[in-house]
Amino acid sequence: MNIKDFVRPDIVAMQPYTPIVPFEVLSARLGRAPEEIVKLDANENPYGPSPQVLAAMAAGRYFHIYPDPESNELREALSAYVDVPPARLMAGAGADELIDIVLRVVLHPGDVVVDCPPSFGMYPFSTAVNTGHYIPVWRRPDFTLDVAAIETAVRHHEAKLLILCSPNNPDGSVIDDESLRRLLALPVLVLLDEAYADFAEVDGYQSHIRWTLAYNNLVVLRTFSKLAGLAGLRVGYGAFPEWLLPHMWKIKQPYNVNVAATIAALAALADQAWMHDKVRRIVAERNRLREAFSLIPYLEPYPSLSNFILCRVHSRSAHQLKLDLEQEGVLVRYFDKQGLDNCIRISAGRPEDTDRLLAALGKIGHEGDLNHGTSSNH
Repeated sequence: MNIKDFVRPDIVAMQPYTPIVPFEVLSARLGRAPEEIVKLDANENPYGPSPQVLAAMAAGRYFHIYPDPESNELREALSAYVDVPPARLMAGAGADELIDIVLRVVLHPGDVVVDCPPSFGMYPFSTAVNTGHYIPVWRRPDFTLDVAAIETAVRHHEAKLLILCSPNNPDGSVIDDESLRRLLALPVLVLLDEAYADFAEVDGYQSHIRWTLAYNNLVVLRTFSKLAGLAGLRVGYGAFPEWLLPHMWKIKQPYNVNVAATIAALAALADQAWMHDKVRRIVAERNRLREAFSLIPYLEPYPSLSNFILCRVHSRSAHQLKLDLEQEGVLVRYFDKQGLDNCIRISAGRPEDTDRLLAALGKIGHEGDLNHGTSSNH
C-alpha cells in the first residue's frame, strides 16, 4: 500500500498557511514574561473583551450542553446591530469558517476564484483546500483595485467567485461604492470581507452589509475578533444571499459557534459603548503611528483605515528590523513577497504600546542601516 496515494495530489503540492506564532511560544523564545511583550503583529484588539463580557462568561451555566446549532439568540442580536433580518445572517467560528463554507458550497473542482492581492492569505489557502483555481488580479502599487482588470479576469476565466477585502489586509485601503457597484454587475458571486470595517467607520466608511438585501450576488463578512477583542474565541458572522443560505446550513458543522463564544458575543453587543470607545482609541493610536513613522527616514507608511499601518522599509532589511524589534520585546509582522517586498505591518495598540514601539525604534536608531542592505531574503 502506497500511503501517498491516499492524499489528494493538490494537497500534497500546496503550501500551508503560515499563522502567527502563539504568544506563549514567543514568550519562551524571547525569555520575557507575556506582560513584558508588546504584541503588534496580528491586528488583535489589545484591550481585550469588556468587563461585561468577562462577567457574562464567568456566570455562564451551560458549558456542558451543546450550543444552539443555528445561533438564534446571537443572530437576533446581530440583526438589531447591523439592521439585516436574522434569516439572512449566519454566525461562524470566525469569518474564516464562513469563507470556507461559501467556497465549499459554490466551487466545483477547477472553478475560478479571483482575488486581489496583496491581501489576506486565507483566500488562496481556502481556494486551494476547496479545489478551486486561484486567479490573482494584482493591486496597483498604491494598493488600489484595478477594477477594469478584475472585470476582464472575471469574464475571461468565467469566474465563480470574486473575493474583496475592505479595509484590505495588509494595507488598510477601502473600496469605494462606485467600484463595488461595477463589480457587482459582473456574473460572479462577490465575497466582501469587512473584518476591519469598524475602524474605518470612525473615518466615515459605511459598511456594505445591508447591500446584501439589494444584491443577490453579494456576501459580506464581519467579525468580533477585532471589534470586541474576541480573537481567541473565534466568532464571526455574515450576511448572505437568500438562495445561498439553505445550502450553507446543510454543510455547516452543527455546533460551530461554541457556548463561550456565544455568551461573549452577546455580552459584547450589549456593551457597544465600551467597544466603540476602544475602537476610537485604537484609531487614534493608528494615526499617531502613521505620523511618527512619516518622520523616520527608512519607513514609508501607507494610508490606512484599519487598525494597522503597513510600512515599506528603505535602505535596510525589513526582516532585520523585525528581529531587532523582537529583541526589544516588540512584535511586528514582516513580509517579503510580491507586492510586499521588504515590508512590515504594525498593529495599533494602546498608548503605552506605541510608546514602547517608538522607544524601541529610537534605540535601534541607525544601527545596521545599509549594513543589512535592502534585501530581506533570509
